[in-house]
Amino acid sequence: MKIGELAKRTDCEVETIRYYEREGLLPTPPRSEGNYRQYGEQDAERLLFIRHCRSLGMSLDDIRTLQHFQAKPELACDDINAMLDRHLQQTALQIASLQRLQKQLQTLRNACHTHMSAKQCGILQNLQSAAASSDCICHHDDSKAL
Repeated sequence: MKIGELAKRTDCEVETIRYYEREGLLPTPPRSEGNYRQYGEQDAERLLFIRHCRSLGMSLDDIRTLQHFQAKPELACDDINAMLDRHLQQTALQIASLQRLQKQLQTLRNACHTHMSAKQCGILQNLQSAAASSDCICHHDDSKAL
């Protein structure tokens, strides 16, 4: 199949497929007499595997590691478990960071009530204060925020 067919079959952009080839995640396919890339079913499966890993937030290096283990199925999977454990820890840190951001935004939102003019808007006042290197209510101690 040509690259456009592979893209459609895997719901992946053509440029993304080319990028994965440049990064070595997909092997360079043979070319037809007309110089078109020719992909097989194995390429589609590999691309779907990559896309699934990416949907889980895995890095290209993580995917390379997993592909290494796919190529050598006799290896122990301890490194795979360790990689996923690191990914879980990173995800937990991201969740905590997003929760702090949510609290900050809620605190900022609570600084203004509806039906006020922009001149009286507590949100704008706090953002302007922060831009002028002053304290902003959203960056105060989280325990006081809500």
